[in-house]
Amino acid sequence: MSDYALTDLALACRLERAEASANAAFVESRARLHPTVGATWIDVDGAYAMFDGIGSPLTQSFGYGTVTPPTRGQLETLDAFFTERGAIPMLEVSPLIDQSALGLLSEHGLRPIEVTSVMHRPLVSELAPTPHGSTSLFARQMRADEAAAWDSASISGWNEVPELADFLRDIGRVMGDAAGVTRFLAESEGQIAATGSLAIHGRVAIFAGASTLPELRGRGAQSALLSVRLEHAVRAGCDLAMMCAAPGSGSQRNAERSGFRIAYTRTKWGRS
Repeated sequence: MSDYALTDLALACRLERAEASANAAFVESRARLHPTVGATWIDVDGAYAMFDGIGSPLTQSFGYGTVTPPTRGQLETLDAFFTERGAIPMLEVSPLIDQSALGLLSEHGLRPIEVTSVMHRPLVSELAPTPHGSTSLFARQMRADEAAAWDSASISGWNEVPELADFLRDIGRVMGDAAGVTRFLAESEGQIAATGSLAIHGRVAIFAGASTLPELRGRGAQSALLSVRLEHAVRAGCDLAMMCAAPGSGSQRNAERSGFRIAYTRTKWGRS
């Protein structure tokens, strides 16, 4: 495997921009399919602010202070974007930006509310093929006629978080229409066991959408989905993969087993 990228501001800028672009594409899809939501996004000196509706996990910003040094003016513009739409300002902030951002965020009435492990790994053309599951489990790209089944399985995998059900129920069609997104599934004996998605922006492959049915966990479904998506990303010409996970979670451990390393621990800042 080739060398990993240095953990610096340039890497943070590339990863944050890729994730921001993926979410902007989702918001554009939402705007096409559900115009009454008022979904939109703006670029504020390299920071992307997205509005996907009140309460949507995608209503937040990425990249504050990565392209240009963090400023009070940039922060005020991002804040206004959300408050004018009745949303609480939410900013994902990399620890690799200028540390003056901490004071600016605090002075603006924002506080840390969540942390995320931002992970990455290089992709090379000679990536060795890996099994996509056991003899009873196989991972592959979703067919067009499986969209409804994919959506149902994705929701079932998050049944421990009932407040996400409505969002997940609606996300499938929007995700399917978003630029750069491909969906995958792992099946066991004809049943979908797990789901995952892949978004590609700027030669960065973004792994997301991980969900496994509770009764089928612990069988390697997500590891198989990681493998098949890595191969797809290499064929698509990507040279960098990224994934975000809760620190110490099973998703993070699966990613580490597949060669991902933590680039940094990102903090989400918001207002109560």
